[in-house]
Amino acid sequence: SSYYNFRDVGGGRKKTVSFSSMPSEKKVSSAADCLAFMQGGCELKKIRPNSRVYCRFYTLDPDLSCLRWEPSKKDGDRARLDVSSIREVRTGKSTETFLHNGPLSEHLAEEAAFSIIHGDDYQSLDLVALSADVANIWVTGLRYLLGTLGCKMRSEWLAAEFAQVDEDGYGIVSEDVAVATICKLYPGIKEAKVRLRFKEMQRSKEKLTSHVTREEFQEAYCELCTRPDVYFLLVQLSKERECLDPQDLRLFLETEQGLSLATTEGCWELLRRYEPSAQGRERGLLGLDGFARYLQSPECQLLDPEHLGVCQDMNMPLPHYYISTSYRSYLLDDQVHGRADLGGLIKALQSGCRCLELGVTDGPEGEPLLGVVNKYAFLTSQYPLLVYLCHRCSPAHQRTMAQHLKNVFGSRLYTPESLPVSLGGRATTLPSPEQLKGRILIVGKKLPPEHEGSDGEISEEDEEIGGGGPLEELGVVLVVPPPSQPRRLRLHKELSDLVAIGEAGRLTSESPEDLVMFTKRTLTRVRPSSVRLDSSNPNPQGYWKGGVQLVALNQQTPGAMLDLHRGRFSQNGGCGYVLRPAVMTDEVSYFSAHTQGCVPGVPPQTLRIKVISAHNLPKPQGSGAKGEVIDPYVVLELHGVPADCAEQRTRTAAQNQDDPLFDETFEFQVNMPELALLRFVVLDDDYIGDDFIGQYSVAFECLQPGYRNVPLLGLAGDPLPHTSLFVHVAVTNRRGGGKAQRRGLSVRRVGRRGREYVTLRHTGIKVVDETFKPASAPLKEATDLREDAQVASFKEQCGLPTVAKLKQCIESLATRLQSPESTLGATMVLKEGYPCLEPLVNLSEPTRKLLTAYNTMIAAQKQLIENADAIQERINQVQREGMDFHEELSRLGEKEGLKGRKLSKAVESFTWNITVLKLRWIPWTP
Repeated sequence: SSYYNFRDVGGGRKKTVSFSSMPSEKKVSSAADCLAFMQGGCELKKIRPNSRVYCRFYTLDPDLSCLRWEPSKKDGDRARLDVSSIREVRTGKSTETFLHNGPLSEHLAEEAAFSIIHGDDYQSLDLVALSADVANIWVTGLRYLLGTLGCKMRSEWLAAEFAQVDEDGYGIVSEDVAVATICKLYPGIKEAKVRLRFKEMQRSKEKLTSHVTREEFQEAYCELCTRPDVYFLLVQLSKERECLDPQDLRLFLETEQGLSLATTEGCWELLRRYEPSAQGRERGLLGLDGFARYLQSPECQLLDPEHLGVCQDMNMPLPHYYISTSYRSYLLDDQVHGRADLGGLIKALQSGCRCLELGVTDGPEGEPLLGVVNKYAFLTSQYPLLVYLCHRCSPAHQRTMAQHLKNVFGSRLYTPESLPVSLGGRATTLPSPEQLKGRILIVGKKLPPEHEGSDGEISEEDEEIGGGGPLEELGVVLVVPPPSQPRRLRLHKELSDLVAIGEAGRLTSESPEDLVMFTKRTLTRVRPSSVRLDSSNPNPQGYWKGGVQLVALNQQTPGAMLDLHRGRFSQNGGCGYVLRPAVMTDEVSYFSAHTQGCVPGVPPQTLRIKVISAHNLPKPQGSGAKGEVIDPYVVLELHGVPADCAEQRTRTAAQNQDDPLFDETFEFQVNMPELALLRFVVLDDDYIGDDFIGQYSVAFECLQPGYRNVPLLGLAGDPLPHTSLFVHVAVTNRRGGGKAQRRGLSVRRVGRRGREYVTLRHTGIKVVDETFKPASAPLKEATDLREDAQVASFKEQCGLPTVAKLKQCIESLATRLQSPESTLGATMVLKEGYPCLEPLVNLSEPTRKLLTAYNTMIAAQKQLIENADAIQERINQVQREGMDFHEELSRLGEKEGLKGRKLSKAVESFTWNITVLKLRWIPWTP
């Protein structure tokens, strides 16, 4: 691979060329010969935009740093062009100067012409040689110099680093010093790996000493610390220069990394921060090592930094949020006979857990436990902490416990009179996390009426959350209504906040729409069975998709389920509260955990991930390796609604040590982005027993596009030092513009090219259906406008993938119009205020099609911009009129003779229609 060019850091990379005829007897067969010819100089014609031609004698300075020409009206210091300012070398008559010089340009030989693009404003020096061979010499030599710039910067930087540890100045250091220096310059590399390379050098050279020369130091660093994946990307971005200037970097940030507001000044600042060589920082060039450091920095992590802090609205009622919930985290081992340990409780609170269970029985007063809760309650998150009391205490101990709660928690303890709300109940809207900041809420279960006035004892079934009696009398328990019907029905008919795993699973399967409706106003908790022995965890995603806010997990039990939990709650700064999707909280909205296709009101999206490489992978911590090296592979898991759940894996990188290359692309369809979680898992194919190396789980909404590093975490959720994946992420149809999936029940294929349209459902209530009817036409128009405005066809004509940015397409178009193969060109004109392209010359068929695709895209954007608001308003008007029937829907249905299941179906169809109409149908940003 070409990245091994860096091993010969002293220069002299062999790059051969061969020309058939020469203006002199000297044969040119290598880049070095080209440079020697250029140093001797020759005459070149300089073409100016004013159609003037100047014959000048051009030479390359002996130190290869700049071009000079004579004669010139400028003094010697100004009649020069620094090689470091050259951005690109183009062959042929491809610049504006050549294209707009008309008759003059026609008499100039295409194969003898070339242009040097230079400076911050990308000026062009347009030249014509005496022959094609001479032009080839200059083009080859200049491109070679551009390629060596990065190599030279790296060589000088490594020489300077070596000089700092070469205390005697003799050009040699001990092996220990050389190893330590490389490990400092390239954090994460294994010391044994570096030491082994130096031993190999000693053996191959039959050296009698272990001392390391500067050349050996440079060679070892370049071989061990060069990331080929980053090198290939750098060359691709820098057009063979092997380093990036601020303009290159800005283009990369805009087109790949999604930073549309990137500035040249910001790129200079970034360059100075990450480029290690003084020469690079002075010249404004980012070399291979600086680029690698940037890509490994927090700025390029997969998780959007916006989500590192609280970024969601915290003023909604509590039931609008998923809440991080712990289950018996103070118990080690099993759940019945496990040893109590406060460390698990502390860790749960430190990780942002906002809902705990505390077990209390007759006996010790429990002050140490409450003290720990009080101490760590708000160190990680200021938002309210819910405490479930699990007790079977006598009235006397309940009074003691209530008094301790007041004494320990003090003003932090929520009491009913402090805020006039109750935790549960149809009549009252629950407070928001913002209103309850810094408060501890004690949650218990209110006893049935027949137990009122009793001593507070409760049944075996209800011992999980004890309440009533003295605790309630002392006013420190937020109560929820009592059980009065069988558990499954009770959940639907009344307001309970406690659901066992098995029961919740049945509800999710049998009545998913009802469960979501129930959780719109009521906090609902799912917890493992109280009688099971082990501490395994259920899949929280199965309950989150049903709307359950509090899915209790054993936070002391590592594994995939806890990984997903951490991924979910990392999307709002780790504060323990994450907003549920709007379809689960809006008063009128339709959502089913069973959904097998598109979700009404939610545009589906496509996620493409290229797994490029992994770095510094450790061996699995489990037992039993068959070999000395690992055979890693990467599994990508998408968790979400049933239609989104998928798993794909890379090939196994056999015997690839700790830095394997994968270069494999995977695609996922995401119908419910707000519920989707992506989990990367790295495993070892060569292991017996535990094959786990590392993982990283992230919410779909937190993904950053472009080239990203994925910091891998160990089994306990702690970061693995310097261990990461390198990936490329692209999301299409983000924030709108998605097509409905064929699997959706109300999607039909009609009209333009088999286009798919979402249709409204028939409710069976005449007045309601007549109200919805006017929305059919604008819905179809909106779909057509949106789909016509997609730039997929233009991207295809440009030869770019659908994930490409529009700016990349424009650049590709500009390059095609300035192709050196023929004199192509077009001019941009404004037609009714929109930028269209008109050809200047006869175009080839491919280029003509490309221009047509561009102008078609502009026309579609024009239609979208001018019509979108009016069409959207027509849809919004129908949605508002439909909502007028919401309160009296059941009465209207009964008036039409609808009962039982038919009436329920009518309500469901009404909700579906309102949800569809709420969607922002035609966002116009492509």
